[in-house]
Amino acid sequence: MKIAVMGGDGFIGWPTSLHLSDAGHDIHILDNLSRRWIDTELGVQSLTPMDSIQERTRIWHAETGRRIHFNLIDLARDYELLKKWLAENRPEAIIHFAEQRAAPYSMKSDRHKNYTVNNNVSATHNLLNALVELQLDAHLVHLGTMGVYGYSTVGAAIPEGYLPVGIETMDGETASQEILYPSNPGSIYHMTKCLDQLLFQFYAKNDNLRITDLHQGIVWGTHTEQTRRHPQLINRFDYDGDYGTVLNRFLIQAAIGYPLTVHGTGGQTRAFIHIQDSVRCIELALKNPPARGSRVEIFNQMTETHRVRDLAEMIARMAGSEVVWLPNPRKEAAENDLVVRNDKFLGLGLNPITLQAGLLDEIVEVAKKFAYRVDRSRVPAVSAWTKDIAATINHDPEGKRLKSVS
Repeated sequence: MKIAVMGGDGFIGWPTSLHLSDAGHDIHILDNLSRRWIDTELGVQSLTPMDSIQERTRIWHAETGRRIHFNLIDLARDYELLKKWLAENRPEAIIHFAEQRAAPYSMKSDRHKNYTVNNNVSATHNLLNALVELQLDAHLVHLGTMGVYGYSTVGAAIPEGYLPVGIETMDGETASQEILYPSNPGSIYHMTKCLDQLLFQFYAKNDNLRITDLHQGIVWGTHTEQTRRHPQLINRFDYDGDYGTVLNRFLIQAAIGYPLTVHGTGGQTRAFIHIQDSVRCIELALKNPPARGSRVEIFNQMTETHRVRDLAEMIARMAGSEVVWLPNPRKEAAENDLVVRNDKFLGLGLNPITLQAGLLDEIVEVAKKFAYRVDRSRVPAVSAWTKDIAATINHDPEGKRLKSVS
């Protein structure tokens, strides 16, 4: 297929582009490179050194003979340019990663909140609007988040997108209906993904667009089969308090002798998926599109759940690290359970990669190799959900200020 990968220069977009190109698809990346500009804004860089997108695609072609095309387009602001590209190229499938993906970044300030809403919601709506205007019947696969469900404990497994409910009618009978699982976003970022859901629901119903929404867990790992082929194909690896995912952050903290930072009680239960499984799930979704006129297809893209403190204790035992308990910058329940259904991908043949010592060791090796690139001052998570919480944040988990005084 000819596939457009919106946001194909990012953490999930790049390995997905390589995976699908390797499978024989004609890949076209559309990206505004905003994630690289955010690195500049934050004064932090990927742990792994990343070449330009032009150099990355050149290396891929040299290694495989396959071309990945790059187009500098901002989906949120360049609507006419996006529409022109879609009209000329008419891809058979579109994968939509082109959104600001970090909850902490979305909560840093009013400016970051506005940017996240304007970028994410406009990008999604511009894309849907253009597909309708061009009468382009491309299967749209969107990378969403498990966070649309929230993390409250309801004592039941979270279904894949839709919840059967009974509604009492005027005559006292019970009418059965399936609704989108009630949204419960925990940040501005998560809220934009909830708004995406409503946009998808409307355009599938009103214009018969074929849409798959993937509610993904927290991604861990760095390598896929394709990124291992050449040092310059390596994926980005975020360790900072805004963009680093919790397990990857624990592993790099262990690698550089930094305390493992657990916020609050560590009783937050989260869903996880290895990056290799993430790209496999996207491929499975592409192979199983919904029929035109059907409702949005929703998959829970995760393979296991863990409590944060359990992960920290596991890594601490493995690496001999210290665990420090810090105030939580997020406004969330101190403890939660999380039971998630992921029957659809398992039914399509996914054989999940679960937390294994060998894979964790691999990440630690990557972290140690590039430890010289770490700015330790960027490791703490300091973006707070409210002004009251901001006053409690610990900016110095290593106690360097205290040590310097003593």
